[in-house]
Amino acid sequence: MLQKKIDRSASWIANNPNRLACPKCHNAFEIEGHSIRCVQGHVYNLSKKGSLYFLNKKIDSEYTKEMLSHRQQMIQTAMYAPMLEAIAKHLTNVDGLLDVGCGEGSFLQKLATQVASSINIGFDISKEGIELATSQEIEALWLVADLTNLPIQDQSMSHILNIFSPSHYHEFKRVLKPNGKLIKIIPGPYYLKELRERVLGGTSKETYSNEKVYKRFKEELTLISEEKITYEFEIPENHYVDFLYMSPLHWQASEEKREEIKKHPIKTITIDVHVLVGDFS
Repeated sequence: MLQKKIDRSASWIANNPNRLACPKCHNAFEIEGHSIRCVQGHVYNLSKKGSLYFLNKKIDSEYTKEMLSHRQQMIQTAMYAPMLEAIAKHLTNVDGLLDVGCGEGSFLQKLATQVASSINIGFDISKEGIELATSQEIEALWLVADLTNLPIQDQSMSHILNIFSPSHYHEFKRVLKPNGKLIKIIPGPYYLKELRERVLGGTSKETYSNEKVYKRFKEELTLISEEKITYEFEIPENHYVDFLYMSPLHWQASEEKREEIKKHPIKTITIDVHVLVGDFS
């Protein structure tokens, strides 16, 4: 009989007692049935799907379940294959892989499969995203948590993934092992430019720059490696709706522009990313 997701997560926690930490007092947890309890008596219950909810209150996110579902479908295509290959090169000697802002878990699922990582944790503030992530074919623990107060023990993860998501460098430094690596993906100026032009053309949002994000990374960490990757991806016809609804860009369009994009589909899309790898040495 297949093990239930909730039982699988309970076993994961029992077998990895040095990974999670209570966000309220930062002590370790012990598993008690389908709950975890720290020495201060703070208790969190596993959901039926095996995830843990650590937020004190719900945080609204523009990434809805519908949007995340479409995103999940697009990531299963080859849309991000070159980017993922570039990341995988830096995932060596993995002893704890933490995906910060994992969304619906597709990037972690693909990367953990490539590098045979056995200790995988994904978290996001979106409960809807984590619910989708629990269906990924991967041995991982999925958490709804706050970036500024990670429920992770000090120096317990060898690698952090920070793909298209905000950073909190103080927390990253705390949870990374000595010489642990942070891999951050920043969208370049041409990322999804065809869609941006169609949706935001003629406005101040048509172009943007992540130069401040790049400079901040270099200020906080020792830069080990950087690589700019730009390529065009031909959008599969059967995934065109997924493509349109996978990002907040489409929701910013007027109804008129949405109809125009449907009638005259975008055939190819530009992927333009900056792969940054650093440590806190």
